[in-house]
Amino acid sequence: MDEPERRTTVTRRRQAQEDRRRRRTVFLRELVEARALRERVRPRHTRNERLRQMMRARTFRY
Repeated sequence: MDEPERRTTVTRRRQAQEDRRRRRTVFLRELVEARALRERVRPRHTRNERLRQMMRARTFRY
């Protein structure tokens, strides 16, 4: 593989990583928004879910 091909391969890989990070950021932002909306709409269910999650975190062992 000569130098120009290697350079384009590295550039493509870098762009793919940047695209992946951008998509991941958007996904995580939307996930937070969805959880906040869910908490406003169904406060009792989300409170119970949060308590269950805390219990799972306490009982989980490495």
